[in-house]
Amino acid sequence: MAAIDGPRLEPTAGKADALVVLLHGYGANGEDLYDIAESWAPFLPSVAFASPHAPDACPMAPGGRQWFPLTMQGEAERWTGVTAASAGLDRFLDAELERWDVPADRLVLVGFSQGTMMALHVGLRREVAPALIVGYSGYLAGPEHLGEISARPRVLLVHGTADQVLPVESSRLAAAALTAAGLPVALHLTPGLGHGIDRMGLVLGLRAIAEALGIDLPGGQ
Repeated sequence: MAAIDGPRLEPTAGKADALVVLLHGYGANGEDLYDIAESWAPFLPSVAFASPHAPDACPMAPGGRQWFPLTMQGEAERWTGVTAASAGLDRFLDAELERWDVPADRLVLVGFSQGTMMALHVGLRREVAPALIVGYSGYLAGPEHLGEISARPRVLLVHGTADQVLPVESSRLAAAALTAAGLPVALHLTPGLGHGIDRMGLVLGLRAIAEALGIDLPGGQ
């Protein structure tokens, strides 16, 4: 397994006082979500961003990466995958917080699809809870293991009702399980949206990040 690294975006104003890490989906790479960092950065001037490449090459997508292999064999494969990949991502997060000299409770994890699986798995098991986890078009692996979690950050889940890759029920079930485990969860379902992120999803993510970090957004955002 390769070391995790990828593109970064420095704060637009002074020293970083928070860190947003974006975790891409299966078969993509860190560049895939980097434009989200660029679109949010003007509204979050004291925030640093990192959009790492997953550690392993994806055989199904030349040039793409994967957090863990997927052969669509169901829940057991996803649980095994997030568990195996968690240590490497955890080390990356620790290193990035040290790089930017940002407190662990000023970390935000943003995931898409497989990246959401990783954000939820790792974020709920950090020694210090992240400020927020935002999960787009995702899935909670191993809900029956939530009794072992060590952190209960805020969570925002956003999912399109027309998603044919990970059905919208994935986020409905995740929200229910996380709420039952004592986490503050917000769920937004976007009518007609497939496996992707639309403008409203980006706006909701930006608002949630700003609220979690105590940043005032310009009027209308």
